[in-house]
Amino acid sequence: MWQVYLDLKEFHTALVHCRDPFQRDQVYLVQADAAFSAKQYFRAASFYSKITYVLSFEEITLRFISNGEQDALRTFLLRKLDNLTTDDKCQITMISTWLTELYLDKINRLLLEDDTASKNQNSEYRSIIQEFRAFLSDSKDVLDEETTMRLLESYGRVDELVYFASLKEHYEIVIHHYIQQGEAKKALEVLQKPTVPIDLQYKVAPDLIMLDAYETVESWMVTNNLNPRRLIPAMMRYSSEPHAKNETHEVIKYLEFCVHRLLNEDTGVHNLLLSLYAKQEDDSALLRFLQCKFGKGRTNGPEFFYDPKYALRLCLKEKRMRACVHIYSMMFMHEEAVALALQVDPELAMAEADKVEDDEDLRKKLWLMVAKHVIEQEKGTKRENIRKAIAFLKETDGLLKIEDILPFFPDFALIDDFKEAICSSLEDYNKQIEQLKQEMNDATHGADNIRNDISSLAQRYAVIEHDEGCGVCGRKILTVGGTSQMTRGYTAVGPMAPFYVFPCGHAFHAQCLIAHITRCGDQTQAEYILDLQKQLTLLGNEMRDSNGTITEEESITSMTPADKLRLQLDDAIASECPFCGDLMIREISLPFVLPAEAEYASTWDITAPQFLGGQKSLPIVI
Repeated sequence: MWQVYLDLKEFHTALVHCRDPFQRDQVYLVQADAAFSAKQYFRAASFYSKITYVLSFEEITLRFISNGEQDALRTFLLRKLDNLTTDDKCQITMISTWLTELYLDKINRLLLEDDTASKNQNSEYRSIIQEFRAFLSDSKDVLDEETTMRLLESYGRVDELVYFASLKEHYEIVIHHYIQQGEAKKALEVLQKPTVPIDLQYKVAPDLIMLDAYETVESWMVTNNLNPRRLIPAMMRYSSEPHAKNETHEVIKYLEFCVHRLLNEDTGVHNLLLSLYAKQEDDSALLRFLQCKFGKGRTNGPEFFYDPKYALRLCLKEKRMRACVHIYSMMFMHEEAVALALQVDPELAMAEADKVEDDEDLRKKLWLMVAKHVIEQEKGTKRENIRKAIAFLKETDGLLKIEDILPFFPDFALIDDFKEAICSSLEDYNKQIEQLKQEMNDATHGADNIRNDISSLAQRYAVIEHDEGCGVCGRKILTVGGTSQMTRGYTAVGPMAPFYVFPCGHAFHAQCLIAHITRCGDQTQAEYILDLQKQLTLLGNEMRDSNGTITEEESITSMTPADKLRLQLDDAIASECPFCGDLMIREISLPFVLPAEAEYASTWDITAPQFLGGQKSLPIVI
């Protein structure tokens, strides 16, 4: 049936009655041949693209090539692409590559036909360019990248090459093209894309900053995660070029942004900024930078991040003397700082000399350097020079005297010129001598008072009642007889045992006090007291009239070894009352029953009596 309709040239009805692709191909072939014979090549291309079996791809393309119908061939290939499935990858790539070459050939033929075609916005040339770019965009995933770029390059289509590279995310090619065209803004716009690797920023930075420094630096300042250290080669290249005086130095602007806003601590960045400051005519920015402590307030870190030795070499090379003075001072090389400051400004040298506060000798040495310079540089009359020197002495706040600066004056200077200054200096010395005399008199008076106090201590006494009891044993202090054992190292007062009386009123036998201190005090103190007693016994000391005290006629230097040991024992046991001092306070924290007395404490437990039956005896602890 389809053949009948085909013979009648009712193609649509014939297609409806076709039962398989082979029959449909017969219908499409008749339609295509009819259109091709009628020179309707674009219509023929559309029908040929639908044929699969009855006519090969090569035969169809040869028909268009033989007739020189490149545009119709391009249409056929485009339609053929639409009819292919994703499984035909090789065919799709080959046809797409052929189409690319056909587009390029068409563009070149249009340019050869009309040189002004590229400038005419409404021409066929612009239309085919737009169509070609749309094709590249649609086919970017199926085109072979290397082959396509080589084709575009061989035809000299740089714009399309950049466009395709952008589609394939080959940003380096795109950026280099914009740089060659002098279009820095477009290159920077590409760099700002999130898919562009950060390393590309560092690679193209030298070219971009030379092309448009302002836009490049502005782009750097808005780019996150940019490492300024890796931009140093680009910044140095820009800085090596001469710039107008009134021109903003873009690298300095960016480095200041890194240092002040981003708080960058990289030594290379700080050194570069310092070197750029040093090369400027005005050194105010350099001095501010050197004085700024970027690391202040941070723990375990330096106050500045530039290399001071490099900074010193650079400033000396660029003859930035004020900056050199500051660096010397910062490195604690105060003598070098003052010596250099004297070549610049004596006032600066004075300020540097005055910075030293913790070393009086060094401070005086620095001021002498300043004084020598000031005196030697004065060009006025001798009398005027002397007056200026005297005025200079007043600025040192008394650190220098007239005799310190006299060697700096010539030997033939008249003494009359120094009369006033020398008299003033002698008056100062006289005041100092009088002050020293007064201090000596005060010291002598104080020594006399101390000596009198020592003498009065030896004559102190206390009154006790006849029935006053010992604070430890309870027996009477004034008991006569052998009721109390004689303490080792002590002499009895008449028939009475030695004893101690404290200002608080408590009294103790010497032996009782020693026993109480050794029992209640710490072990170290107890061993020390017992050792002193043992030494006194071994010395066989003589009995004294008083309770171990020194009489008024005796002096410290005339004391015997036994007396010294007895004084040490007095200090150990009688420095404070055991009932009113620290010993009693420490006992407050002790338990009533010590750990060593636990087994004795258990003997005081009260147990219930035993009952008959199954009742158990329960201990009752009180």
